[in-house]
Amino acid sequence: MKKIKVNTSSKPYEIFIGRNIFTNVIDLINKKNLYENLFIIVDKNVFIHHKNLIENTFDNFKRKYFYIFTSTEKNKNLEEVKNIFNLLIKKSYGRDTTIVAIGGGILGDLAAFVASSFGRGTKFIQIPTTLLSMVDSSVGGKTGINFGDTKNLIGTFFQPDFVLIDTLFLSTLPNDELLCGLGEVAKYYFLTGDNFYKSTLNKVLNNNINDIEKLIAKSISFKTNVVENDEREIGLRKILNLGHTFGHAIEIDQNHKIKHGQAVIIGITCSLYLSFYLELINHKDLNSLLKLPLLFQNLISINNANIESIYKIMLRDKKNRNGKIKFVLVKEPGHIFIDVEAEKILIVKSLEKGLSLFI
Repeated sequence: MKKIKVNTSSKPYEIFIGRNIFTNVIDLINKKNLYENLFIIVDKNVFIHHKNLIENTFDNFKRKYFYIFTSTEKNKNLEEVKNIFNLLIKKSYGRDTTIVAIGGGILGDLAAFVASSFGRGTKFIQIPTTLLSMVDSSVGGKTGINFGDTKNLIGTFFQPDFVLIDTLFLSTLPNDELLCGLGEVAKYYFLTGDNFYKSTLNKVLNNNINDIEKLIAKSISFKTNVVENDEREIGLRKILNLGHTFGHAIEIDQNHKIKHGQAVIIGITCSLYLSFYLELINHKDLNSLLKLPLLFQNLISINNANIESIYKIMLRDKKNRNGKIKFVLVKEPGHIFIDVEAEKILIVKSLEKGLSLFI
């Protein structure tokens, strides 16, 4: 079992990575003196596939409640949070509660928001079960729910007490969810310039997942370093939003019929075009950099997109300042610009070019 330490100013904690390590959660709860009043929020599909493992692991806890959650973007909302709050109160849970999240990024974000706000904060454990949540969303302390037509508009920064990553859960992960995680892996290549991400991504796309634990650990180590230096996304951490300003708006325009990681791939493609139109890269560089997202070209399909609608959604992005859309753009892999502004005509042109490759 590999251990990675995260030393944030608000709360240091550890991330544990391995295979068949889920039952270690019991020893870790005891070792870290977490409350034994457990409120376990678990993804419906994960519970179907791993019901015996999950129930048997927590069997000896006298106080436990399993809340089965259907993980969709539409359920990542204030109404769902209210349902959980009501249950916590009805079942007489208080501040001496440990909330356990077992699922992907949608569930993890929502459960973390609940943990950060119920009783002004409870103990919290992240157990990510999708590749995307393992390499990205379970680490860093961002919580959030969707509100209106804006992703993660309401949320907090709240670090978990520990993260436990068992790659066993990937064995029952649908292919489109695996693909979703690879979208974030592609992002890490552009952020670091490290060819490991590119070569491993190719292997996984070809059903060779022997390096999956190494890929998860390397991704987390990079993100951990970023988060430690900028926990609340004031500066450096903004680089992690590469492809997300375009991607979030595309997700909403498509009514969430494509998954987050797939939208990020399209968003990275649009960002590369915008980098070109702003003359951060030349035409030769553009064609070279596009080769990575275009590995997904036959694996991601969207309906005809409404460009004007996507642009209007981008105007509501929570990262905007003074009414201006802020972009993360690429000079070259490992050389990133943040808070870049662009004229509407170039944003629209980038959307048209990027989207056309996936329609």
